[in-house]
Amino acid sequence: MSVVPFSVVSALSPVSPGTFTAQVSPDWTIGAKPNGGYLLTMLGRAAAAVGPHADVLAASAHYLHPPQPGEVTVEAEVLRAGRAAGQLRARMLQDGRLCVEALLTTGTLEAGGKPHWEGGLPERPDGAWDDAHRVPGTTPTGIPVALMEQVDLRIEPASWGFATGRPSGRGELRGWLALPGGEPFDPAALLFAVDAFPPATFDIEPTGWVPTLELTVYVRALPEPGPVRVLHQARLVDGGRVDEACFVWDAGGRLVAQSTQLAGIRLG
Repeated sequence: MSVVPFSVVSALSPVSPGTFTAQVSPDWTIGAKPNGGYLLTMLGRAAAAVGPHADVLAASAHYLHPPQPGEVTVEAEVLRAGRAAGQLRARMLQDGRLCVEALLTTGTLEAGGKPHWEGGLPERPDGAWDDAHRVPGTTPTGIPVALMEQVDLRIEPASWGFATGRPSGRGELRGWLALPGGEPFDPAALLFAVDAFPPATFDIEPTGWVPTLELTVYVRALPEPGPVRVLHQARLVDGGRVDEACFVWDAGGRLVAQSTQLAGIRLG
């Protein structure tokens, strides 16, 4: 399987003001369904292209119907163009059917610097890249994950029990993520990073596909080049749904993105 840069597989082609086409790659799928963060990256690129500011600061997406690999239409409109922030609506359609809709805020992120306060953050994973296990292209339940043949996603040994049939029960995965070819993350790519890891519920018990219903992302800073560290946690499994929280730190140790999502889940 050929490896294509993420900037290429998430690129948009302008059609008219506020309207673009894009190609959803079959190589960025989970069980033949496109990854939700990958799709949100496309909406983020549309918002940044149409809006008054270049960087996505926040995004909240609802997933209505998974598109098939192939051509999609992406539309974005400005709801408010402020000096410090802009608000936009973006959506993805395929054959006239609405697939994903999102509200986004754009602004300007600064490089470098340090947080004023970060006492409320969880502990950052500290395992070494070389000690972590690379996630293969098939889940423990046999679902093909073409996405894992593209990215380099590694799980720390303490979180690896799910892959050997011995989940810890903590509902937590810690590890690393690198884009194909070591391509640096940009703000839009961080919308994918928060949704790249296997479901944190794998550390509770094996399940099938865990489809995202809603995903909210905050991008906090421009990341330094290099792989990012990821902490992915399940919070509550109840009523056939699970909510998960994800935290992403760059190579310099700064938190650059965080998210929460609600997903469907089938147990047993």
